[in-house]
Amino acid sequence: MKLTYYGHSCIGVNTAGHDLLFDPFISGNPLAKGIDVDRIPATEILVTHGHGDHVADAESIAKRTNATLVSNYEIANWFAAKGVKSTVGMNIGGGAALGPFRVKYVTAVHSSQLPDGAYGGNPGAFVVTGPEGAFHHAGDTALTMDMQLLKPLNLRFACLPIGDHFTMGVEDAIKAAALMGVTKVVGLHYNTFPPIAIDTEAAQRAFSEAGLELLLPAIGASITL
Repeated sequence: MKLTYYGHSCIGVNTAGHDLLFDPFISGNPLAKGIDVDRIPATEILVTHGHGDHVADAESIAKRTNATLVSNYEIANWFAAKGVKSTVGMNIGGGAALGPFRVKYVTAVHSSQLPDGAYGGNPGAFVVTGPEGAFHHAGDTALTMDMQLLKPLNLRFACLPIGDHFTMGVEDAIKAAALMGVTKVVGLHYNTFPPIAIDTEAAQRAFSEAGLELLLPAIGASITL
């Protein structure tokens, strides 16, 4: 799998001939000025919840690429009403087959409201299982004991928020990784705004001391996992 980091909580994962794009927020991110939104590939767009820093570019990318937008029922319907042609709406605990993948919408403890004030349904996270294994994108969440239910899935890696204030911080993300049984973590939702600024070197040391690897690719960089 090739993972490309587009800033904040937005990643792209190229696997099995598909380009999975999570929580696209690029044009409004001051740290992602070097990213051309119109060149980002997507066959599926997965949206964890309705906040603007997770959905800002989803509509434009979906319409440009004809990607299928996957989220909870309310968010999927909201985008469908905006003219996104292919949507899949689900709810916590449910899953769907998307080409070679099984996508499951799992627990996140957060809030969800769409940019126009519409109800954003329950926030969630995604587990994607495909030919190259399974991985997790946590969206925005607090630490929750439900994460231990993911351990039997043998996740190759997890993408976890580490910025604190609105989500888990570093200490809780380390606990989350232990509950899930993962040793590789891609850090999300940090440094974009002052309240979520962190010491990245200290974060990597803390993960290393816990026997874990914290991956913090530069915005626009790709890594192989």
